[in-house]
Amino acid sequence: MDVTTPATAPWLIVGLGNPGPEYAMNRHNIGFMVADLLAERIGGRFKRAGKAQAQVVEGRTGPMGPAGRRVVLVKPMSYMNLSGGPVNALRDFYKVPTAQIVAVHDELDIDYGTLRLKLGGGDNGHNGLKSMTKAMGPDYHRVRCGIGRPPGRMQVADFVLKDFSSAERKELDWFVDRAADAVECLVTEGLERAQGSYNS
Repeated sequence: MDVTTPATAPWLIVGLGNPGPEYAMNRHNIGFMVADLLAERIGGRFKRAGKAQAQVVEGRTGPMGPAGRRVVLVKPMSYMNLSGGPVNALRDFYKVPTAQIVAVHDELDIDYGTLRLKLGGGDNGHNGLKSMTKAMGPDYHRVRCGIGRPPGRMQVADFVLKDFSSAERKELDWFVDRAADAVECLVTEGLERAQGSYNS
C-alpha cells in the first residue's frame, strides 16, 4: 500500500478568485491569474476535479524531469467566500500536509505590485482566507499580492470587485509573472529563500 509522506505529497497551489468571465479581470481575481500562468508554464490545462467544486492541473515545477516538485494547481469554483470546502476536499484527496498548501490572493494592506510571502497568520478580512482557515486551520502558506487600499470613500467590496485600472494593467503582466516566480521559488527552495528574493 502506498503511503504518502510530505516528501512525496504534492504541493497544493490555490489561486483564489471568483469563477465567471465577469470577474476575470477583477482585483480580487489575481490569484486565478497567477494560477493560469503557472498552468501555462507546466504545460497543463485546468479541468474539473471529480466531485470537488474546483478546477485543477497536475504537473511538476522547478527543474525538468523527476527532480521537479509535484504540484496541483487549484482554482476553486465555489466563489471566494466558500473556497475552503473545495480546497479541504482536495487536501484530503491528495493527502497534502497543510504546510504544503499555498494560497495566492489579493492583499489590501500592501501597495499595488508588492509581494509578501508568509506561513500562517490571520485572514485580514479576506473572505477566501477566512473560508480556508475555517476549513483547515491557519497553517498554510500565503503569497500576498498587493492591490492597495480603495481611493476616497469607496467600499472595499466595490474596490476588489472592480477591474484593475488602466494604469495598473500596464504593470499587471509583470506583477503576475513575479508572483508566479515567487510561488515556484517557495515550492522548490523554501519560504526563507522565497521571502529573501520576493518580499519587498
